Amino acid sequence: MTRPYSLTRYAWLSIFVAIFTMAVKAAAYRVTGSVGLLSDALESIVNLSAAVVALAMLRLSAQPADARHHFGHGKAEYFASGFEGVLILVAAGAILFAAWDRYLHPHELAELDLGLGLSVAAAVVNGLVGWLLVSVGRKAGSIVLEADGKHLLTDVWTSIGVVCGVAAAGLTGWHDFDPGVAALVGLNIVWTGAGLIRRTIAGLLDASLPLEENLKIRSILETFRERGVGFHDLRTRQSGAHRFMSVHLLVPGAWTVQAAHDLAEEIEAELGGALANLTVVTHIEPIEDPASFGHHEPFPETAPEVTNPHPLQTARPLRLKIASVAGAALLLGGGVASMVVSGVWLDLALAAALFGFVLILAVQRRGARQRKAGRQ
Repeated sequence: MTRPYSLTRYAWLSIFVAIFTMAVKAAAYRVTGSVGLLSDALESIVNLSAAVVALAMLRLSAQPADARHHFGHGKAEYFASGFEGVLILVAAGAILFAAWDRYLHPHELAELDLGLGLSVAAAVVNGLVGWLLVSVGRKAGSIVLEADGKHLLTDVWTSIGVVCGVAAAGLTGWHDFDPGVAALVGLNIVWTGAGLIRRTIAGLLDASLPLEENLKIRSILETFRERGVGFHDLRTRQSGAHRFMSVHLLVPGAWTVQAAHDLAEEIEAELGGALANLTVVTHIEPIEDPASFGHHEPFPETAPEVTNPHPLQTARPLRLKIASVAGAALLLGGGVASMVVSGVWLDLALAAALFGFVLILAVQRRGARQRKAGRQ
């Protein structure tokens, strides 16, 4: 049970980054008076609160099973993700209120060059750390780190929108751009917060493992049917980073207890090698006894036929290639432009480069998921 402890260093990293970006964005708001930049700073306060809760929940989830918690403390992670979702919704409400107030009472913007430059710098830091947290969270199966990383990446998109909107307000003199982009930021993070709360509820209600993992389990079990055995009553669930499943194994009644036990051990070992942190519970029944089939079957009795995907199904779609090229162009163009321009245009160029960087990462991740799905 050392995994959660090894992840706490990433939670500490998230805390330090949240403090840094909160200070930078607060300074950007102070020098400009932009409600758009204020909305960005408010989201950083949420980042800090969520990171502190994530650290506490990771430490709690690291506690081993005990006399009162036979399945460990993995579900503590869901409280952290749910708390973060609620904080995001609260921040969204504050942002929308501030945007409406600024729309009713316009304010002259000042020192845009410095303010937008600070916002872009904070966004770059958030983007790099967010990508790291999502990668580590998915690899370790930690919903807390993944939620924290996704929140930081959402913050990057927020910052890009804020920089573009505030810069447009400064260039055109139309101050409604400022509260307008703040309102869009608020609506965007409402979606993020609602998604985190939905995942939290699913985890607390013992939702089954994702469909692809259930099918992987089913396909492994199917390979043992040729030995004259069967299975039914497959149930799965997840608690934080830990997976649990139970299944009834139907074996010939003439088998010895030792033979049935050896088969169960073999199946459990193969399943454990396919899915990390999986605890398997098997119940052995005689295949000839009709009573063995008198159970509720929460998952289909037969798995869909596993076939090799067509090459077109595993190829990256044209739109992903176009998006990748567009992202590279924005990254290169923004970087070159930042060396030959100054002022607000410099901030816009840097924002374009940052947008291209994030777009390339998103395209690569989606392509990797598609290729992985094609191999299964």
